[in-house]
This record gives sequence, C-alpha cells and structure tokens, in this order.
Amino acid sequence: MTQMISQDEPDLHLMFSEHQPLPLETIPLYGESKSPIEVLQEANTRLGLALDQSEIDYLVDAYASGGPVGRPPTDVELFMFAQVNSEHCRHKQFNATWIIDGKEKPHTLFGMIRNTHKQHPEYTISAYSDNAAVLEGEVAGYWAPNPLNGEWTQTKEQVHFLAKVETHNHPTAVSPFPGAATGSGGEIRDEGSVGRGSKPKTGLTGFCVSDLLIPGHKQPWELDVGKPNHIASSLDIMLEAPIGSAAFNNEFGRPCTAGYFRTLLTRIDIGNGHSELRGYHKPIMIAGGVGTVRPQHALKNPHAVKPGSFLVVLGGPAMLIGLGGGAASSIASGEGSADLDFASVQRGNAEVQRRAQEVINACTAMGADNPIKFIHDVGAGGLSNALPELIHDAGLGAKFELREIDTADRGMSPMQIWCCEAQERYVMAVGEEGMNKFTAIVKRERCGYSVVGRGLGQPEEDRRLILLDRDSKNQPDPIDLPLSVLFGKPPKMTRNVTSRQLSLPPFDSSLQTYLPNIPKDGLLSEAVTRVLNLPAVGSKSFLITIGDRTVGGLTARDQMVGPWQVPVSDVSVTATSLLQGMRTGEAMAMGEKPTLALISPAASARMAVAESILNIAAADLLGQLARVKLSANWMSAGSHPGEGAAIYEAVEAIGLGLCPQLGISIPVGKDSMSMKMKWRDEKSNEPLEVTAPLSVVISAFAPVGDIRKTWTPALRSFEEVGETVIMFVDLSFGRKALGGSALAQVFGQVGNQCPDVHDVELLKDFFDATQQLQEADIVLAYHDRSDGGLFTTLAEMMFAGRCGVQIMLDDICQSSDTHHALETLFNEELGAVFQVRKKHETQFRSCFSTCGPPPGLIFRIGRVSDKSKQNLAIYHDSTLIYRNSRAQLQQTWASTSHQMQRLRDNPTAADQEYENILDDKDPGLSYNLTFDPKESILPLMTSLTSRFSPFSTKPRVAILREQGVNSQAEMAFAFNMAGFTAVDVHMTDIISGQVSLTSFVGIAACGGFSYGDVLGAGQGWSKSVLLHKETRNEFQSFFQRPDTFALGVCNGCQFLSRLKELIPGARHWPSFERNESEQYEGRVCMVGISDPDPTTPSVFLHGMHGSSLPIAVAHGEGRASFTNSSSDAESLVNQNLAPIRYVDNSSLKPTMRYPFNPNGSPGGIAGVRTPDGRVLALMPHPERTVMAGIGSWIPPDKVEEWDDIGPWGRFFYSARRWVG
Repeated sequence: MTQMISQDEPDLHLMFSEHQPLPLETIPLYGESKSPIEVLQEANTRLGLALDQSEIDYLVDAYASGGPVGRPPTDVELFMFAQVNSEHCRHKQFNATWIIDGKEKPHTLFGMIRNTHKQHPEYTISAYSDNAAVLEGEVAGYWAPNPLNGEWTQTKEQVHFLAKVETHNHPTAVSPFPGAATGSGGEIRDEGSVGRGSKPKTGLTGFCVSDLLIPGHKQPWELDVGKPNHIASSLDIMLEAPIGSAAFNNEFGRPCTAGYFRTLLTRIDIGNGHSELRGYHKPIMIAGGVGTVRPQHALKNPHAVKPGSFLVVLGGPAMLIGLGGGAASSIASGEGSADLDFASVQRGNAEVQRRAQEVINACTAMGADNPIKFIHDVGAGGLSNALPELIHDAGLGAKFELREIDTADRGMSPMQIWCCEAQERYVMAVGEEGMNKFTAIVKRERCGYSVVGRGLGQPEEDRRLILLDRDSKNQPDPIDLPLSVLFGKPPKMTRNVTSRQLSLPPFDSSLQTYLPNIPKDGLLSEAVTRVLNLPAVGSKSFLITIGDRTVGGLTARDQMVGPWQVPVSDVSVTATSLLQGMRTGEAMAMGEKPTLALISPAASARMAVAESILNIAAADLLGQLARVKLSANWMSAGSHPGEGAAIYEAVEAIGLGLCPQLGISIPVGKDSMSMKMKWRDEKSNEPLEVTAPLSVVISAFAPVGDIRKTWTPALRSFEEVGETVIMFVDLSFGRKALGGSALAQVFGQVGNQCPDVHDVELLKDFFDATQQLQEADIVLAYHDRSDGGLFTTLAEMMFAGRCGVQIMLDDICQSSDTHHALETLFNEELGAVFQVRKKHETQFRSCFSTCGPPPGLIFRIGRVSDKSKQNLAIYHDSTLIYRNSRAQLQQTWASTSHQMQRLRDNPTAADQEYENILDDKDPGLSYNLTFDPKESILPLMTSLTSRFSPFSTKPRVAILREQGVNSQAEMAFAFNMAGFTAVDVHMTDIISGQVSLTSFVGIAACGGFSYGDVLGAGQGWSKSVLLHKETRNEFQSFFQRPDTFALGVCNGCQFLSRLKELIPGARHWPSFERNESEQYEGRVCMVGISDPDPTTPSVFLHGMHGSSLPIAVAHGEGRASFTNSSSDAESLVNQNLAPIRYVDNSSLKPTMRYPFNPNGSPGGIAGVRTPDGRVLALMPHPERTVMAGIGSWIPPDKVEEWDDIGPWGRFFYSARRWVG
C-alpha cells in the first residue's frame, strides 16, 4: 500500500533504520508429512503464484530427483516461473485448444488473429515479435543532436512508426493513481524498446468502469451494488486513475491525443428466475500510442548478442513494489488475498524513465554505431521475466550477480530483488566494444544503470540461467536452472466451454414501458437529457485538459476541436517529424462496442473495427485502406458461463472474417482474461460478483498524406462559408436496431437486436469515398454516428461550431411519431454526417457513386444557419418535433464532466468553465495580428541564403536541459528554423566544465519536469546553478554580457525566475506556483502581446505589439506569485515588463477568468522580461506551434496562406534579427 493510517505514533527508529536482507527460501519439496504436490500447492497459495495443476505437476517432475534440476526449488525460481508462465505474460488461453459445445475448434484465438497478418502482411515491418508492431512510414527528417558536437541536425530518411496498446486493469482497480500511471509508463517503455531502441511519440488512454454514482448527480439508471473493501469505487477510479495516467505522460513528455470513457453496470436475466450483474467493477485501463524507430534499428537481431556481451539494467533501482503483478492480474479479482493485491501494484517515476529514454535516444542517434544490441522493457515479472527473455531470445545462457542489481532497499530478499516490478527499467545487451560509449551517455544523462551479468555461449541443451549471491555464502544459488525448464512446455491448455444464448427482452423504443407517467410529447426530451448525461456520450473534457497534448511540437489534431475547443475529435494526427514543410504524419483512432457483446459478441467485434475505420477516415490516409493497421485488446471473464465461447466467436468474426475481407491486419494486441470481481456482502455474507461483458477495444493506425487536411466535427457557419447542407450517409440500409445503445442503457435495458456490419464491401466503398473527398477538398465537417446515435452526432457538431442547425427527418424517418423519431435519432448503426457547401452537393454524391455506395443511402437531412441562432431544431414533414438551444444542450452534455471536475479540482474554477458554455457571443480563439507572418519571415529567409548577408552565419544557441526536461526537440527546431545553430547542452556538460556558455549568443531553457518538480517546479534546476560556484559564475557572466539573450519556457521559466538574483533587472520577478485550479492545465489559450517600448523591445516580441493569438499551455505550476503581490504585479505591468498576458476571447483584454487565464496569475501575467529586453521567461509554449500545420485550431483560410511557418515563427525570427 502507498499509505496507511496508524492509531499510534510511529516508531521512527523502526521506520528509518536499515534492515538486514531477508534470506533466500528453499521449498522443502520432499518433507516427511506432505507430498511434493501438496507442498507446491501450499506455496502456490501463500506466494500468490496462480499456477494451475498441470504446471504444479510439471514443476514436481522438473525438481524431482533425476529430473532436469534434481533438487528442492528456491522461492526465487518458483516465483520467476510463475511470472514468466503467467496468463498475463504467456497468453495461455489465446494459445489454447478450444472445445465449444463438445466440438473441437480448428484454430487457436491467436492463430485467427495472426491470420489477418498472414493474409495481408504488406506495409508491416514487424508483427507479434517485439514490444510493438513496426509499420512502414514515410520519408521525412530524423531530428536529433549530432553525437559528435551536440548540434541538432536533420537527416532525411524513412521514419517507421510503431503501434502498441496495453491494459493495466488489475493495478488500476486496487490503487487507481499508480495503477494507471504505471499502465501508461509501461506502454511508453514498450514503445521505447522496439528493435535496438525506439522513441515514443503520442499516446491514447481509455477507461471502462461501473456506474459513477456521483454524489448529488446520481442518474436514474445507475445501480449501487457495493464493492470489495480493498478495491476502489468507480468514482474514485475516475477521479484518480486519469490523473495518474496523465501525470506520467506529462512528466515523461508524451502527448496524449486520443481515448474513450465508458460506464456500465446492468442486471440481466439469465433464465430460471436468476439474474447476473454485468459491468466494470474490474475496470479497463487502456494505454497505447504511436512511436517511431529508425529503419536500421527496427528489427531485433539475436545474432548481434555475442557471448561475453554485457547484460545491463538501465533505469531506476529495485524496490519492494509490484511483486507478483503478472500472476495477480491473471486471476479474477477477489479470488486472492487483499495483501497480495496491494503488493502487486507498482509505483511510477516518470522523470527516471525520461532519463532512461534520453539514453536510448542518444544511442540510436549514433546510427550504425548504436551500442545497444538488444533491448527489452521491464514489465510484468520484473527482471525475472525480462532478463531470461533477453538471453533466451539471443540464444545464450547467462550468469548474473544479484548484488550488482541497483537496489533501493537493503532489506529485500533475493526473490524480491529479482522478481519485483519496480518501474522505469529496461534490460539490454551492450557489446564489449560499445560499453565505454554507453557508459559516457548514461553518466551525462545521470541515469542509473548496472551491469548485472554476461552472456554465456552454450549449446542449446546446456543453456543455463545462473543467479549468484555473493552475500549469501552458505546458501544455494538463488537460481541455477536449465533455460529449457523455465521456457519449456507445460501441457498446453485446453478450454472446454459451452455457449450460452440469453433470452433478452426487446427494447421498447416508445419508452412508455419505462416512463408510463411522462406525456408522450415529453419522452424525446427525457431521452435527450438522459443520453447526454451518459459518460460514454457526454463531454470528456475533465479527462483531456489534465494532459499535455502539445509536447514534442508534432500534434496536428488532438481531441479538442475548433475555436471553442470542444472535445469531439474522431482521430489523432501527428506530423512525421520536425521538418519545415512537413506534410506527412500518422493517424490514430479507436473503436469499441462492448455493450453489443451482451447480445452478439461477433457484432460487437465487427462494429468496433468499423467504428475505428469511420473515425480514422477523417484523416487523409493516402487513399489506401490496406495502410490501416489495427491493435486489438481483448478483455473477458474467460471462465464465466458463455464467455469462453463468446470470445472465440468475436475473434473468429474479425480474425477469419471481417479484417481479411477488408484487406487489413491486426499485427499487435493484448488480452486480459480475468475481467470479473468477486466479494462477499459485509452484512449478509452473500457471495457477489460483477462480470464485464466481452470487451474488444480496437485502435487503428495509418500513415497520413497531408496532416493539414484532417476533417473535424466543427460545423462552419453561414457567415463563414455561405449556404451549406448536412449530408447523412447510412451504412445500415435503413436498419435502426437499438440493442446495446446508449438509449437502452439509460433506461436500464440491453435489448435483443443490435447493430452490425451488414455489408463489408459497402464499408470499403465508404472508406474509398472519404479518401476521394479528401482529394476533392469539399468537406467542411465530418462526424461518424456512434454512441448516442444521430442526435448526438449532430449536437456535437453544433457544439464545436456554435451555429444553428435545422434537421429534416423526412427521408430517414417513417413518421413524426415519438418511437419512430427515437429509433431514427438514437440508433447506433454505422453511418456518418458530412457538411458541404450547397453548390458541392452534386460533387459529393458523385464521389460516393463513383466508389460504390448506392445513392439510396445518401440523404440531405439539414442545413446550418448563422451564429445568432444557436439552436438545434428537428422537423418531420414540416412538423417541429424537437428544439433546444445549443447552450442548454451543451451544458447537459458537459454536466457529468463538470461534476467530476468540481469534485477533483477547484470547484470555483470548474463552475466558471461550465458557465462559459452559456455565452453565445464568445467568439472563441482568434488570430488578431499586427504583422503578416509571411512578410516578416521572407526578408530574413532570403538573407539567410545569401553568403554576403550578415544573417548567413548561424549563431549558436544552447538548448539547455536538466534531468527531466522533455521539450528540447521542438525548442531546437524553432531556433534552427529561425537561422540559429541549436546545440544540445545538458547541465552536466556545464557543471563538469566540458561546455562553456561563452561560445553561445543565447540560451533557451526548455520545458518539462526537472527533478520531477520535487520541492517545487524549477527549484532543483536553479539550485544546481546557485549552489555550484563555477556554474553560478558561468551563468552570471552570461547574463551580464550585453550581446546575449535568454529564453525560459514553462519549466525553463520557473528555472529562470529562481535565478533572478543573477539576472540584471529581474529582482521583482515572481515565482511560479501551483495553479489556482489545483490541476495541471493542458489547453490552448489566448494571449495578448504588449511590448510598446521602441528603445528596448523584447528580443523575441519585436513587431508583435498589439497582437493577440492562441498559444499552447501545459503546466501545473504557472501562477505568478509575488512577494508583495499587488504592488509588484502592478509595477511589472506598468513598466511593460509583463509583455505576454492571458486575455479573454471577447474583449482580448487581460483576464482572471478561468480557463482563459488557466492558472490564476494576477493581471493575466503569462511572461515577464528584463528592462533591457534580453531575457524573457514565459509559461506558455510558443515553440510548439511554429509550423503552420501544427496546432489544435488554425483558421481554415490561413492554413494555405501561412504555408510552412505560423505566427509564432515571428517570435524566433525576431531573436535572429536582433543578433544580426
């Protein structure tokens, strides 16, 4: 456990004394009173090994006299075997033989998934053989510091991309914050340990829990059935777990740009007067993403690991956390002990993992000289799984020394050291010839590492794993095993299951069965209110703004859409690399339909695949469905009646059916087969259980041709684009099944007829049509029909565009009768809505007819009016059947998010953001520029290319970072683009005297989490300067030179603010403290630039005075705090020393209103400068959106006009012009 309440004052001596190491334990297999099987069964229970009887029998034979081992086992060996061979690690059910209803099936589950790749291997570099799938990427720029001189350089080469999606369900149930944090952290390590080293890029997260039961906001369909004492409630999970996941991503420096959230708890009739609860008491926590890998490092080569290779653990120390996670997550929750559950949860430290990733980045930047020969992440099972896997894959034996493993707790036993799942670690093989280079890199990055063993060249039959312990002289070696025992083949699992058909009642689409006392004309309004309050339908804002979505400077499309930043995006899009003129990228989208699985597992799987395709189709995907690759995550209570047959049916449906028919493959995925929670009622002692439905989560990945062409759901108003029409494409041939829908759920029902993929060719044709429409460039807005049906699709498009919408249902609805309207508006069959100009309707229809979809499936259903009439009005045969304002509907849609935000953050801030929805006159984000971005750049670009110009030389800027900083790549790119030579400088370079600031004209202190923000953001970084005499003098001399400039952004701003005693003119600068919202803020906010002093303008803001424009914000401690708060703040403003301030959307004047002012800084202060203009410290990030195609919202008419460089490019060009 992370903490506990003590009734007595703790014994400080006991708490802080150093404990003696716990001893190795030998299991007395051949005692006098018990048989070997009984002894192992007891150890199985006591240690939480989760071994089945066949594995126990296998081990008894292995350790029997005359067996391969022939002696009693140690606890290290047993625990290691249990983790290595757990369901979590070895996926036994997916490799099992299946007998269903007495008939043996011809395929394994994994075999059917592999069939998709076998049928369509094209564009996949690596599948099923590494920590992530490697997919063929585009030729772009590899951007990294030159290993020889530290100068950031661009190398044009193909950039392959990675796809990976993991789950961390069990730890998140037990301890939500660390469980979700280490879920994201573990998946990030997967993305960093592909081939010979790779790099994470952007992430996704997803959550499924049972009903939230928010105090004061309980919904009529929600059930309260209790929970086990040691498992978190759904509400606590969703208050804590998303913060854990976001915190790790933020601190590591990976944006999170996609995800989903679903709740479900329902009671279903199983016949004979019995019922069962289906829901997510055992939650789903999904963590995934995209990474990149250089082509020469993309594939693992076991032959590169030679005998004598150094076997290295990189990262943090071993700690007594996460013990037995692999085994614990492989059983239904509640079946083991609470102590074992708590012991199995890991803890995260993203700053340590950032350091390890920087080591990997530096190694891969060396290209062919990369010293890493082989790499694995350390996850389930800890070193006991990772190191044996490494040597087994390399075809070697190995000898390890336990005491060489870096350990934070001397009291740990050998088993705990070897098997704990302490996080932020990688294992790797480093060749003897590269060890010196590797050691130098590790020391520069201050990353922990230890050489724990050497590879042994042995014949296959003699390969052994030996773990020595030099501190235990009179005990057997903790491990001395033939690898064949550890990786041998215990009897293959056979699953003998029966299918189950439930007689579910039909859903009454008239609603009169469920609402007999509500007048018929009020039923539609009640349905709307309930559906918009369902978490799967409503706003996910409270899950999104806690995460940094801009770090890395490559995010072209995140969840937030349009000038009002509404979270309704269908797809995530990133640029391939930081390269001027970059157009290509990667798209990522999700699909999941678990409620349908209660009716039809096959339909649920097919619909998840189809949803992911409809979502990713919003991007420009090079016109090829074959380039789309899927990750499939399978969550099931495999031992529950009917669920084994259900998962087989679902895998078969897409592994042998839909995916091969579509021409796409599933090269990566994960299964979690213990999705059930069991406990006993405290009062009655009655056994209770909640079983999750079969849950197939599909994540789609594809290369993008032009990142600027991604469609969003934001409708364009009449004022912007003239007369437009709303087109609906129905891919269900008019079917309107409501089974498994949001509408059914909010009335406590499931239904018995659900949507499905009715025509595979039609789905392919639809995709082809979307790509033809991308070429035609006539689509103004796009959104698929999904959770909440057509009504929600249209409402969300209206929220994002803040305009009026008139819908005519005549062509798609049988009558204006309520039940027909409900079926039409709330069915979740496949379909999509497009907005096009009225003059383009014929061309739109032509694109579809050319690709195949019949014209009878394409309907004009409405039009968009101007911004003064923000209503959604729905008609049938000229009869108004529903009308409501955009503001009222959006507040209803946002109410669950608002309530969660109030509980978790500062409620006053949450209320202010919620109230902003009502302002119809809010113009949203806008660019109000006093300069022409293109004109201001062209003269400098021309002079940069002239050899006689003073700008032809490239002055050196130190891109300064400390351990934990994560934003150096985009900062280096911005300065490089502006005509500087950007040089990677780590604080260790300066402290060691290897680098002097005298050779630089500028320093740029970058954003991130130096020292993990321990003791305050920027504190540790500043102390490394102030408390080191030589380093202090180095910085002080730099600041005093009149020909230098300094920029500090975010963490760099916090760093500079704490160096103010060294910076001339910075005496009255504020420190930057915890946001007033009490939360990390990842947003796009408006800032105004006021720098009117013509004599000493800011180096960076010259010519930008009077402009107001959006900027990326990503910080948790950004509130300017003054010693004498009012006078100092006013003085800075009056002296024009606070040149960048947060402004509201309407008046464009400095504001204190949240979230326009995201942190509560007095006077809206976002940045401060020195009187001479040479030093600027600001919390928001100008460097992250210098490319015109990068950013959450760019005016559509400006994308082409600005071409490559957006308005924030001026910020960096001004500095280059100042240098001269």
